[in-house]
Amino acid sequence: MKSEPVIVERTYNAPVERVWHALTDVEKMRQWYFPQLVEFEPEIGFETEFDVPHNGRNFLHIWKITEVVPNKKISYEWKFGGYADSSLVSFELFADDDKTKIIVTHHNLEAFNKNNDPDLERNNFVEGWTHFIGTALREYVEQENEL
Repeated sequence: MKSEPVIVERTYNAPVERVWHALTDVEKMRQWYFPQLVEFEPEIGFETEFDVPHNGRNFLHIWKITEVVPNKKISYEWKFGGYADSSLVSFELFADDDKTKIIVTHHNLEAFNKNNDPDLERNNFVEGWTHFIGTALREYVEQENEL
């Protein structure tokens, strides 16, 4: 049974180009998203993997870029090492003068929890995306206004 995707939507006081760079420039991504990220290129077919420690375990994150529309949308397949299935996460940007609306959609999360792993429950993804998009990315792109 397919579950509903996790969707987080916010509007930032930052231009779309700044938000796009925060989503696609590896140096910027390390500051607000995953400091463990080794490499990232916003190019279809690009793949990267990196370990993220959580609750005393390491989770190998495996990403493959599936869609890129500069300043508008980037999507990637998201897998965890040791799990056969994958999910899809999309970041959509909508410019509104000097503001940007972002909608993050994470599909197929049930793929990760076939073994009933409490660390991969849907609620953890809701909390994670709410933090990343509602707090970390917002603070990162809006504080650049003050520089």
